[in-house]
Amino acid sequence: MSGCEARDAKKLVRSLSGLRMVPEHRSARSPFGLDEPPWVPDKECPRCMQCDTKFDFITRKHHCRRCGKCFCDKCCSKKVPLPRMCFVDPVRQCAECALISQKETEFYDKQLKVLMNGATFFVTLGTSDKSELMVCRLSNNQRYLVLDGNSHYEIEIVQISTVQILTEGFTPGGGNTRAIGMILHYKVPGSEELTQMKFTASEDFSSNKKLSASWLAAMHKATKLLYESRDQ
Repeated sequence: MSGCEARDAKKLVRSLSGLRMVPEHRSARSPFGLDEPPWVPDKECPRCMQCDTKFDFITRKHHCRRCGKCFCDKCCSKKVPLPRMCFVDPVRQCAECALISQKETEFYDKQLKVLMNGATFFVTLGTSDKSELMVCRLSNNQRYLVLDGNSHYEIEIVQISTVQILTEGFTPGGGNTRAIGMILHYKVPGSEELTQMKFTASEDFSSNKKLSASWLAAMHKATKLLYESRDQ
């Protein structure tokens, strides 16, 4: 276990929306996580915020666990996993939020595991003309990009400012492309200057190419979620 994973303990808590498995220390929360939204107060919501149906003793109010808005049962009937808020079980969401959460489920079920398993790249730091073969993976707490070779780096995900995926075409005429590497810029703690790191997929075996391409695709998705988390 690397130093960045030393505080991974979690606890089970009950919120208004359901049971959640959250880190004991807020500083250890995943950078991809979202805070629970405040619920629209019942008194401010006499009608469904989707179909405008009036609430009464028969038509009950339901709050979407992702956006916090108030809906009737018809407009908020789906129960979908919401790992970005650490819910243990699927929770009630409106149709729009359910669609977003369903798309994110693939990242948590598949791509996140690919990132944690890691892949091998030639890594070049800054403007150096020398590269080092390193195993790159996402830490178990999802907070760090860990690189192991003769050298060792732990880059905090939230310090990554930009990620550029490098691609090449399958055919001379272009068309379909595959990921062959990436360039990322990040801040070293205590410094405002950006450091560049370039990752190039190893060409030793075709299986390495496939694994590296899958890892880069997952990293691209992770970056999109990270930027979305910063905006929310």
